Amino acid sequence: MPGTDDFGVYLVTDTALAERHGHGVLGVVQAAVGAGVRIVQVRDKTASARDLLALTAAVADAVGDRALVVVDDRLDVALAARHAGHRVAGVHLGQSDVPASAARALLGPDAHVGVTANTTRHLVEVAMSPTGSVDLLGVGVVHPTSTKPDHPPALGVAGFGRLAATTTVPCVGIGGVTLDDVGPLRRAGAAGVAVVSGICAAPDPGAAAAAFVAAWDGAAR
Repeated sequence: MPGTDDFGVYLVTDTALAERHGHGVLGVVQAAVGAGVRIVQVRDKTASARDLLALTAAVADAVGDRALVVVDDRLDVALAARHAGHRVAGVHLGQSDVPASAARALLGPDAHVGVTANTTRHLVEVAMSPTGSVDLLGVGVVHPTSTKPDHPPALGVAGFGRLAATTTVPCVGIGGVTLDDVGPLRRAGAAGVAVVSGICAAPDPGAAAAAFVAAWDGAAR
């Protein structure tokens, strides 16, 4: 995947939140990518594999080459979408999902493999993985968030920075990230900021995404 440590604003979709103002996931994604979002994670914990595949395919077709599209958790869905010819970059894996090394072997060297990492132990495990297994770490939660009710204790910006400093893998801050967090997270070493409700639940998701992108671009390391 792109040799970059700047992933910018990373949209994580939430189907229920996207319907709050009638935009739907596709509407939110199209507005956000149009505003400069660089990576979209298709996440729907309650969808069947078939429905998640259809949603992922629709998102990928709508986005084209303007942003990376990855699937949350479901390696099988990512593989099926790629097999069907949709422009899906890869997968983002949680700690209970298949190992990153297995995902890399199945997806190939040019795919994107992200992993959630919340503790020092998780980072040690990533460091022990074969070189090149992981492209990005989702580190959090930064703040308590209702979009992940079973989240671990919040790290805060300082805690995020301490974890990010212990790994060479680019780290994206996730979990309750607000506009006010963007600059501090970038200065703490973030390679990007992942946003769910701040964009998905916004009355104008394009304007919300543009504000996050502007905050990211305006924040000096």
